[in-house]
Amino acid sequence: MPDIIAPMLQPKPSVSDLLTLCKVKVVSLIMLTAVVGMFLATPEIPPIRLVILASIGIAFAASSAAVFNHIIDQKIDNEMFRTRKRPLPEGKITTKTALLFGMVLGVVGIGTLVVGVNMLTAVLTLLALIGYAVFYTMYLKRATPQNIVIGGAAGAAPPLLGWAAITNSIELGALLLFLIIFIWTPPHFWALAIHRKKEYAKVNIPMLPVTHGHYFTRIQILLYTILLVVITVIPYLVGMSGLIYLTGAMLLGLGFLYFAIQMLRLPDDKQLPMKTFGYSINYLMLLFIVLLVDHYFLFRLT
Repeated sequence: MPDIIAPMLQPKPSVSDLLTLCKVKVVSLIMLTAVVGMFLATPEIPPIRLVILASIGIAFAASSAAVFNHIIDQKIDNEMFRTRKRPLPEGKITTKTALLFGMVLGVVGIGTLVVGVNMLTAVLTLLALIGYAVFYTMYLKRATPQNIVIGGAAGAAPPLLGWAAITNSIELGALLLFLIIFIWTPPHFWALAIHRKKEYAKVNIPMLPVTHGHYFTRIQILLYTILLVVITVIPYLVGMSGLIYLTGAMLLGLGFLYFAIQMLRLPDDKQLPMKTFGYSINYLMLLFIVLLVDHYFLFRLT
């Protein structure tokens, strides 16, 4: 009798719970950068069918990586205030169901890229998925305070994937977009890590504020932000973008620098790390939108 009743007592995941596993907000930002990469890869409008198929494939693969992240981190999620309400710690979804869901998303995503886009994009996407879900989440996150720096390569891949989907190649422009996100990731995430330092310490995750303290981390945020502002000038210098982008990048960069400097000047301001974290998200979103606007403005002039 218990064997018959047990399956009936298992939770039935809601659509909302499944979407939570997919980290929809994070994937939305990923897809913005990926789609911009697609449009920047060509001076003309890329084939819409290819854009749609590539978007589906990359989005499903990114969602799959997010699901596996939830599965691997469910024990520490249960101990952290920020994450304890996630579906797995709360028992709304079983690990088996989440695993099956993540595998289906991954297979559909990579399969769509293989069949409908090209093999290069499929392979790069698979490497990014494995890099985030396995290499970063299972090893780097728990092994070194440089976890987010090294693991940032997987998170920086989307515009490269989008570019490869259209051109079936890896070109300078794609690498520059990759580099921008790669350098953006540490100051973005370390701001959150400062705010959540006690929680990371509680679950023995060696985030930089835990291992090296707030002051050192704030200096690193400032240095990476300065480097980011410098890197964002390169697309203009190599002729990839024009004055619209350069103006937008400088204004957005000055805003990021303001927050980074304030974090160093006002270490007792408890709200500033999350304000910086929030600004960094808007920064990346607006930077890529400006890139896209500038790209088609230049195209109309030529």
